[in-house]
Amino acid sequence: MINSDTKNNASSSFSGTDCSEAQITGAEALMRSLEYQGVKTIFGYPGGSIMPVFDALYDHRKTLNHILVRHEQGAAHAAQGFARVSGEVGVCLVTSGPGATNTITGIADAMIDSTPIVVIAGQVGTNFLGTDAFQEVDLVGITQPITKWSYQVRRAEDVAWAVARAFYVAKNGRPGPVVLDFAKNAQVDKTEYVPTKVDYIRSYLPVPEMNSEAIRQAAELINGAVRPLVLVGQGVELGEAQQELRTFIEKAGMPAGCTLLGLSALPTAHPLNKGMLGMHGNLGPNINTGKCDVLIAVGMRFDDRVTGKLSTYATQAKIIHFDIDPAEIDKNVKVDVAVLGDCKETLAVVTELLKPAEHKEWLETFLPYEKVEEEKVIRPELHPAGKALSMGEVVRAVSEATGNEAILVTDVGQNQMMAARYFKYSKKRSIVTSGGLGTMGFGLPAAIGATFGSPDRTVCVFMGDGGLQMNIQELGTVMEQKAPVKIILLNNNFLGNVRQWQAMFFNRRYSFTPMMNPDYMKIASAYAIPARRIMKRDELAAAIDEMIATDGPFLLEACVEEEGNVMPMTPPGGSVNQMLLEC
Repeated sequence: MINSDTKNNASSSFSGTDCSEAQITGAEALMRSLEYQGVKTIFGYPGGSIMPVFDALYDHRKTLNHILVRHEQGAAHAAQGFARVSGEVGVCLVTSGPGATNTITGIADAMIDSTPIVVIAGQVGTNFLGTDAFQEVDLVGITQPITKWSYQVRRAEDVAWAVARAFYVAKNGRPGPVVLDFAKNAQVDKTEYVPTKVDYIRSYLPVPEMNSEAIRQAAELINGAVRPLVLVGQGVELGEAQQELRTFIEKAGMPAGCTLLGLSALPTAHPLNKGMLGMHGNLGPNINTGKCDVLIAVGMRFDDRVTGKLSTYATQAKIIHFDIDPAEIDKNVKVDVAVLGDCKETLAVVTELLKPAEHKEWLETFLPYEKVEEEKVIRPELHPAGKALSMGEVVRAVSEATGNEAILVTDVGQNQMMAARYFKYSKKRSIVTSGGLGTMGFGLPAAIGATFGSPDRTVCVFMGDGGLQMNIQELGTVMEQKAPVKIILLNNNFLGNVRQWQAMFFNRRYSFTPMMNPDYMKIASAYAIPARRIMKRDELAAAIDEMIATDGPFLLEACVEEEGNVMPMTPPGGSVNQMLLEC
């Protein structure tokens, strides 16, 4: 988190181009500042304390495309989806009070998943601050722990600087959310506008300098490894280091496993890609985490869902950690070598020092685990003869129908894990999901944002009946924008993930997890969204073909097995290399 200082304490430097013109309002200065930052899309919802900004926005509709969501949480998640697929900063614009607090979940989600968004919220005038005025809330105080920087704009003359700094902080170094709390008097007061660029903040070092000794030590450990294993995190995607990663693992012949958010950093079909890490990941990379002699983590934070029980995690291995954020080093797992810096640069430098290797015997040790998982888990999930539709077979069928080139967006729960496991990835920035916070209701608005962030790609969002209903109002945004979101509802009439835990660890005491659902076909019809419900396997292919062929949005409701489980699974509190294959 960046110190919430003011412009006047000289904590940053900024440059601008002098221009003499009539004074403009702070609201107009905001519009010009956003345009100067290259913003073209904003997700938002108007209200009293941000009305001057929306009035200024009316004259900028040709350059700033405002997407009217149906709830401010939807605006934050849509900005996340936009940012994750485009690599740009997502922007949302809301009013004060409840409008601002409704974005909190999205801000926290963006913080833990390192997503660059800028949330601009209205605020009462400075003369009303601290009086409990109508829709006043201490947004800076609330959001400081969950943002990289949170700042209250109290003067019109500070707008250009605040916006420039917000975008610099959000996207440089480890990305994350920034909040600008925009007092109403600063929106209406006049100022001279000077285009402003912030490219340095004295208190903030976004990319640590590479340490040549750490580079040497990392290369030496890898060159001496007999059983190296690479863990690929989202940092590879954020750093646009996908090619550097491939060159790195290919030169040294190293197998790799991917975290949930890092799944599309390496194509599924790459021969060195051994699958997903973590609680519901693949057997091979999880079990061999406990057998490797050198573990190389790239742009990942050793999340508990990846590591399992820390006291037993990779205790036999030397550990190398590539990361841009010094705070992640030794936070959860003690490492032997920390390679700080931008992984696009550090991977390339270490690769130059590597000796070509193949590690054939080590790679062959993954094969028995792949065979067991195929027989015990994957084949029964993808070919459940004589049973109801399974989640996994629906996911795989959709993936293959898109040529494995679509963007996968998920909600949270069983749908998320099944989608992550059975979707295939061939292009970068192809998975958008709530990893660290696990936010139900994330999927639909994030998918809307993704269609604007990457309009040339097919966007498929998988969700459960619970998650869809959490932000179901965003079907109105889909309707109004004709956003071409392919919505696949995996309906099992349960809060499936909680039900699975209840089945496995709470003696099948299904406490408030069965769901009574509405008629989703009627709901889709009310929003003028083409839809189809399927209950049988022989309906699946035709329904998917219809969905893909439909120009614009589509809702495909697949009525799946009610008590299907996501396997394999590391029990909570268990070691990651001790996975259950059945419930």
